[in-house]
Amino acid sequence: MALLEVNIQQAGYQLNKGTITNIDFSIGQGELLGMIGANGAGKSTTIKAILDELPFVEGEILKEQGRKLSYIPERPLYYQELTLWEHFEFVAAVEELEEETLHYAKDILRKFRLSAHLHEFPGNFSKGMQQKGMLALALFTKPDLLIIDEPFMGLDPGSTKLLLDLLEEERSKGKGILMCTHILDTAQRMCDSFIIIENGRMKAKGGLNEVLQQCGSTDGSLYSCLDLEDEEDEE
Repeated sequence: MALLEVNIQQAGYQLNKGTITNIDFSIGQGELLGMIGANGAGKSTTIKAILDELPFVEGEILKEQGRKLSYIPERPLYYQELTLWEHFEFVAAVEELEEETLHYAKDILRKFRLSAHLHEFPGNFSKGMQQKGMLALALFTKPDLLIIDEPFMGLDPGSTKLLLDLLEEERSKGKGILMCTHILDTAQRMCDSFIIIENGRMKAKGGLNEVLQQCGSTDGSLYSCLDLEDEEDEE
């Protein structure tokens, strides 16, 4: 069984009014799937359906039993009254993680150059630091499936390379990754497979050559798969 199987007939915010329709894909162990689409295409709505955050979903979303999922939103979310390290302690308590997991957290924070900021409030961080903190929080729980929405926003080149290396490391361990990104050149190099969403529907899915063929691309680029003229600011 795949780590995640999605077969959405329709889903949205009102009963029988589908914001997205006919979305189906799966993610296996060690697979990095890129979800690509213009703003307003339906990517965030699809993620909310997977996370069971929509009031109306018709179809099936199957997650392998016993597997752990971590989600990194596009906009970092923190508790205002907790320091960065207190966030890790809180998550460790809720997830009933072993003490050694907190040692792993410190290792990740060191890699992201956040060790000097453990006892500071993330609300005072720069956007890039906030993003790195969210990435570290997601990775330290050692999830089987990782869902990342625009992971490269606000990251400097060094942190971007570190994230790419960490994702490759997680994939080599058999973890599944669903990544939404507008950095298509990077996605084209990294991802094993793709799903292209346009106007709430699935336009193409499969490996790079498959989706380019389904989109009728003539330049070998994922950019030609997107309808950028009707791009909206928000989904």
